[in-house]
Amino acid sequence: MKRDLLEEISIYLLKKGYTLKSLTRTCFDIVARKDTQILLIKVLNDANAISEEYAEEMKHVSSYISGIPLMIAEKAGDKLVDGVVYSRFGINTLNQQTFENCVESRFPFIKRDHAGLTANVIGNRLKEKMDEEGVSLGDLSKKLGVSKKMIQKYKSGESKITVQKAFKLYDIFGHAVFDKIDVLKAEIKPEEVGKSDVSKKYQDLGFEAIETHKVPFDILAKKEKEIILTEVRDKPNPQAQSLSRLLDADNLVIFKKKKPKDIPSLKKEEFLELKKAKELVKFLKEF
Repeated sequence: MKRDLLEEISIYLLKKGYTLKSLTRTCFDIVARKDTQILLIKVLNDANAISEEYAEEMKHVSSYISGIPLMIAEKAGDKLVDGVVYSRFGINTLNQQTFENCVESRFPFIKRDHAGLTANVIGNRLKEKMDEEGVSLGDLSKKLGVSKKMIQKYKSGESKITVQKAFKLYDIFGHAVFDKIDVLKAEIKPEEVGKSDVSKKYQDLGFEAIETHKVPFDILAKKEKEIILTEVRDKPNPQAQSLSRLLDADNLVIFKKKKPKDIPSLKKEEFLELKKAKELVKFLKEF
């Protein structure tokens, strides 16, 4: 079932002009790129199956490459509803239809959180619509079945609106009064920093760097627009090399005994002896 969903999403993205890289045994199943937009997608039958460890890695990697982590699933215990954005460990989670709507810029305005299904009203737009259509405070409170005080809270942006009331408001004013949920907007900022000697050396050279465990590389380093996918091993993972091409990133292998062929490689001692970032970048670009 997951394989079918994965295939359908891949075909859909290819038709929409994305370049794809499928990954195995990692925290992402698909990395998709279109121009500067990078989607890192985990496809699941049940979103509840993902661990917090996997989700945290998704967020960390996404933050370093300005990517957008998404989970696409059929259910999270219960079946996921069309037009609703859910959250799993802080990652936007949605079903296939909602995802496709988002790719086509038809963003939902209903979100599932601890309060249930809710929406955010854009207060000044609500006020404008009420004025334009001559709907009084009293009229709207009767139509929605809430107090005038609650309507004032909606107008000032102080309160979310439950889904039942949101649909009534939608019938009156349409979608313009609601704050759309743009799940294709990268918002996660790098927070974690690596603690290994290689990561610390990257930091000494002016890079941000983190260790990774559920992706085809071991360390992700970033300095401005320069991204380096680093493997600390003697046998490189082919997935890391193809992924770097999709991301416009560089590859580096830090080896112990056997130097890999056809890929930029340094012994650990050589890497730790680097004095400036430009030495490393020059080495990678000239390989």
